[in-house]
Amino acid sequence: MLSIALGELIQIFRNRLVLVTSILMPAAVSAYFIYQHEAFATLGSLGYIAAVVTFTVGAFGLYTTTVTTLASRRQNLFLKRLRSTPASDAGILSGLMLPVTVLAVVQVIAILTALAVVAGGPANVLLLAAAVLATVIMMLGLGLATAGLTNSPEHAQVTTLPVSLGAIAVATWVGISGTEELTLLKRLLPGGAATELVLNAWNGGVPVADSLLLLLPTLGWVAVAVVLASRLFRWEPRR
Repeated sequence: MLSIALGELIQIFRNRLVLVTSILMPAAVSAYFIYQHEAFATLGSLGYIAAVVTFTVGAFGLYTTTVTTLASRRQNLFLKRLRSTPASDAGILSGLMLPVTVLAVVQVIAILTALAVVAGGPANVLLLAAAVLATVIMMLGLGLATAGLTNSPEHAQVTTLPVSLGAIAVATWVGISGTEELTLLKRLLPGGAATELVLNAWNGGVPVADSLLLLLPTLGWVAVAVVLASRLFRWEPRR
């Protein structure tokens, strides 16, 4: 698995499109939010900024890159060749996804640390870590599911738009308006409960036990994504 991960990491830094999508674009958007943190905090809160940058990295740095990578490796038959090795299916997918996942987590940590230095830290760091971890797992699962519907890296530019833009839109909606109204709808949408969890972790003022319940809808989307991935994912191109 580690040899696959190392090879995939090298490919990421050689592929300009993936490099821009997975690192440069999320970093630029996040830097703008941090630079304008006072304006965005007035619009929502510091927790809102933390949620939006987390989902920006999750949507573009992790989800879109996951789909693009798997579609590319399937198209050039690399996935098929890997299955002829002693590596298990789980080991192959873990090796391919490990670099982009680690990069996304490192980006989120770096960006949120910068936000904490500039504007003040979160009320509950451990709760924030749980929210970020749940978001990463959810976006990774959705990426595996979407990869089953994606024929090529070019096709990924279309298939990833609904989830990537939708997740950021939900994070923005919940981050600005809160969940006092349409509570159930907002929490059940993909990313809605995770956004509220980030808000609670950063802004404080909500009992930890109540916030931890927000993990359930996010983990529910993880379960849905795993089921979809098991049914849709393909190792070889369609003939």
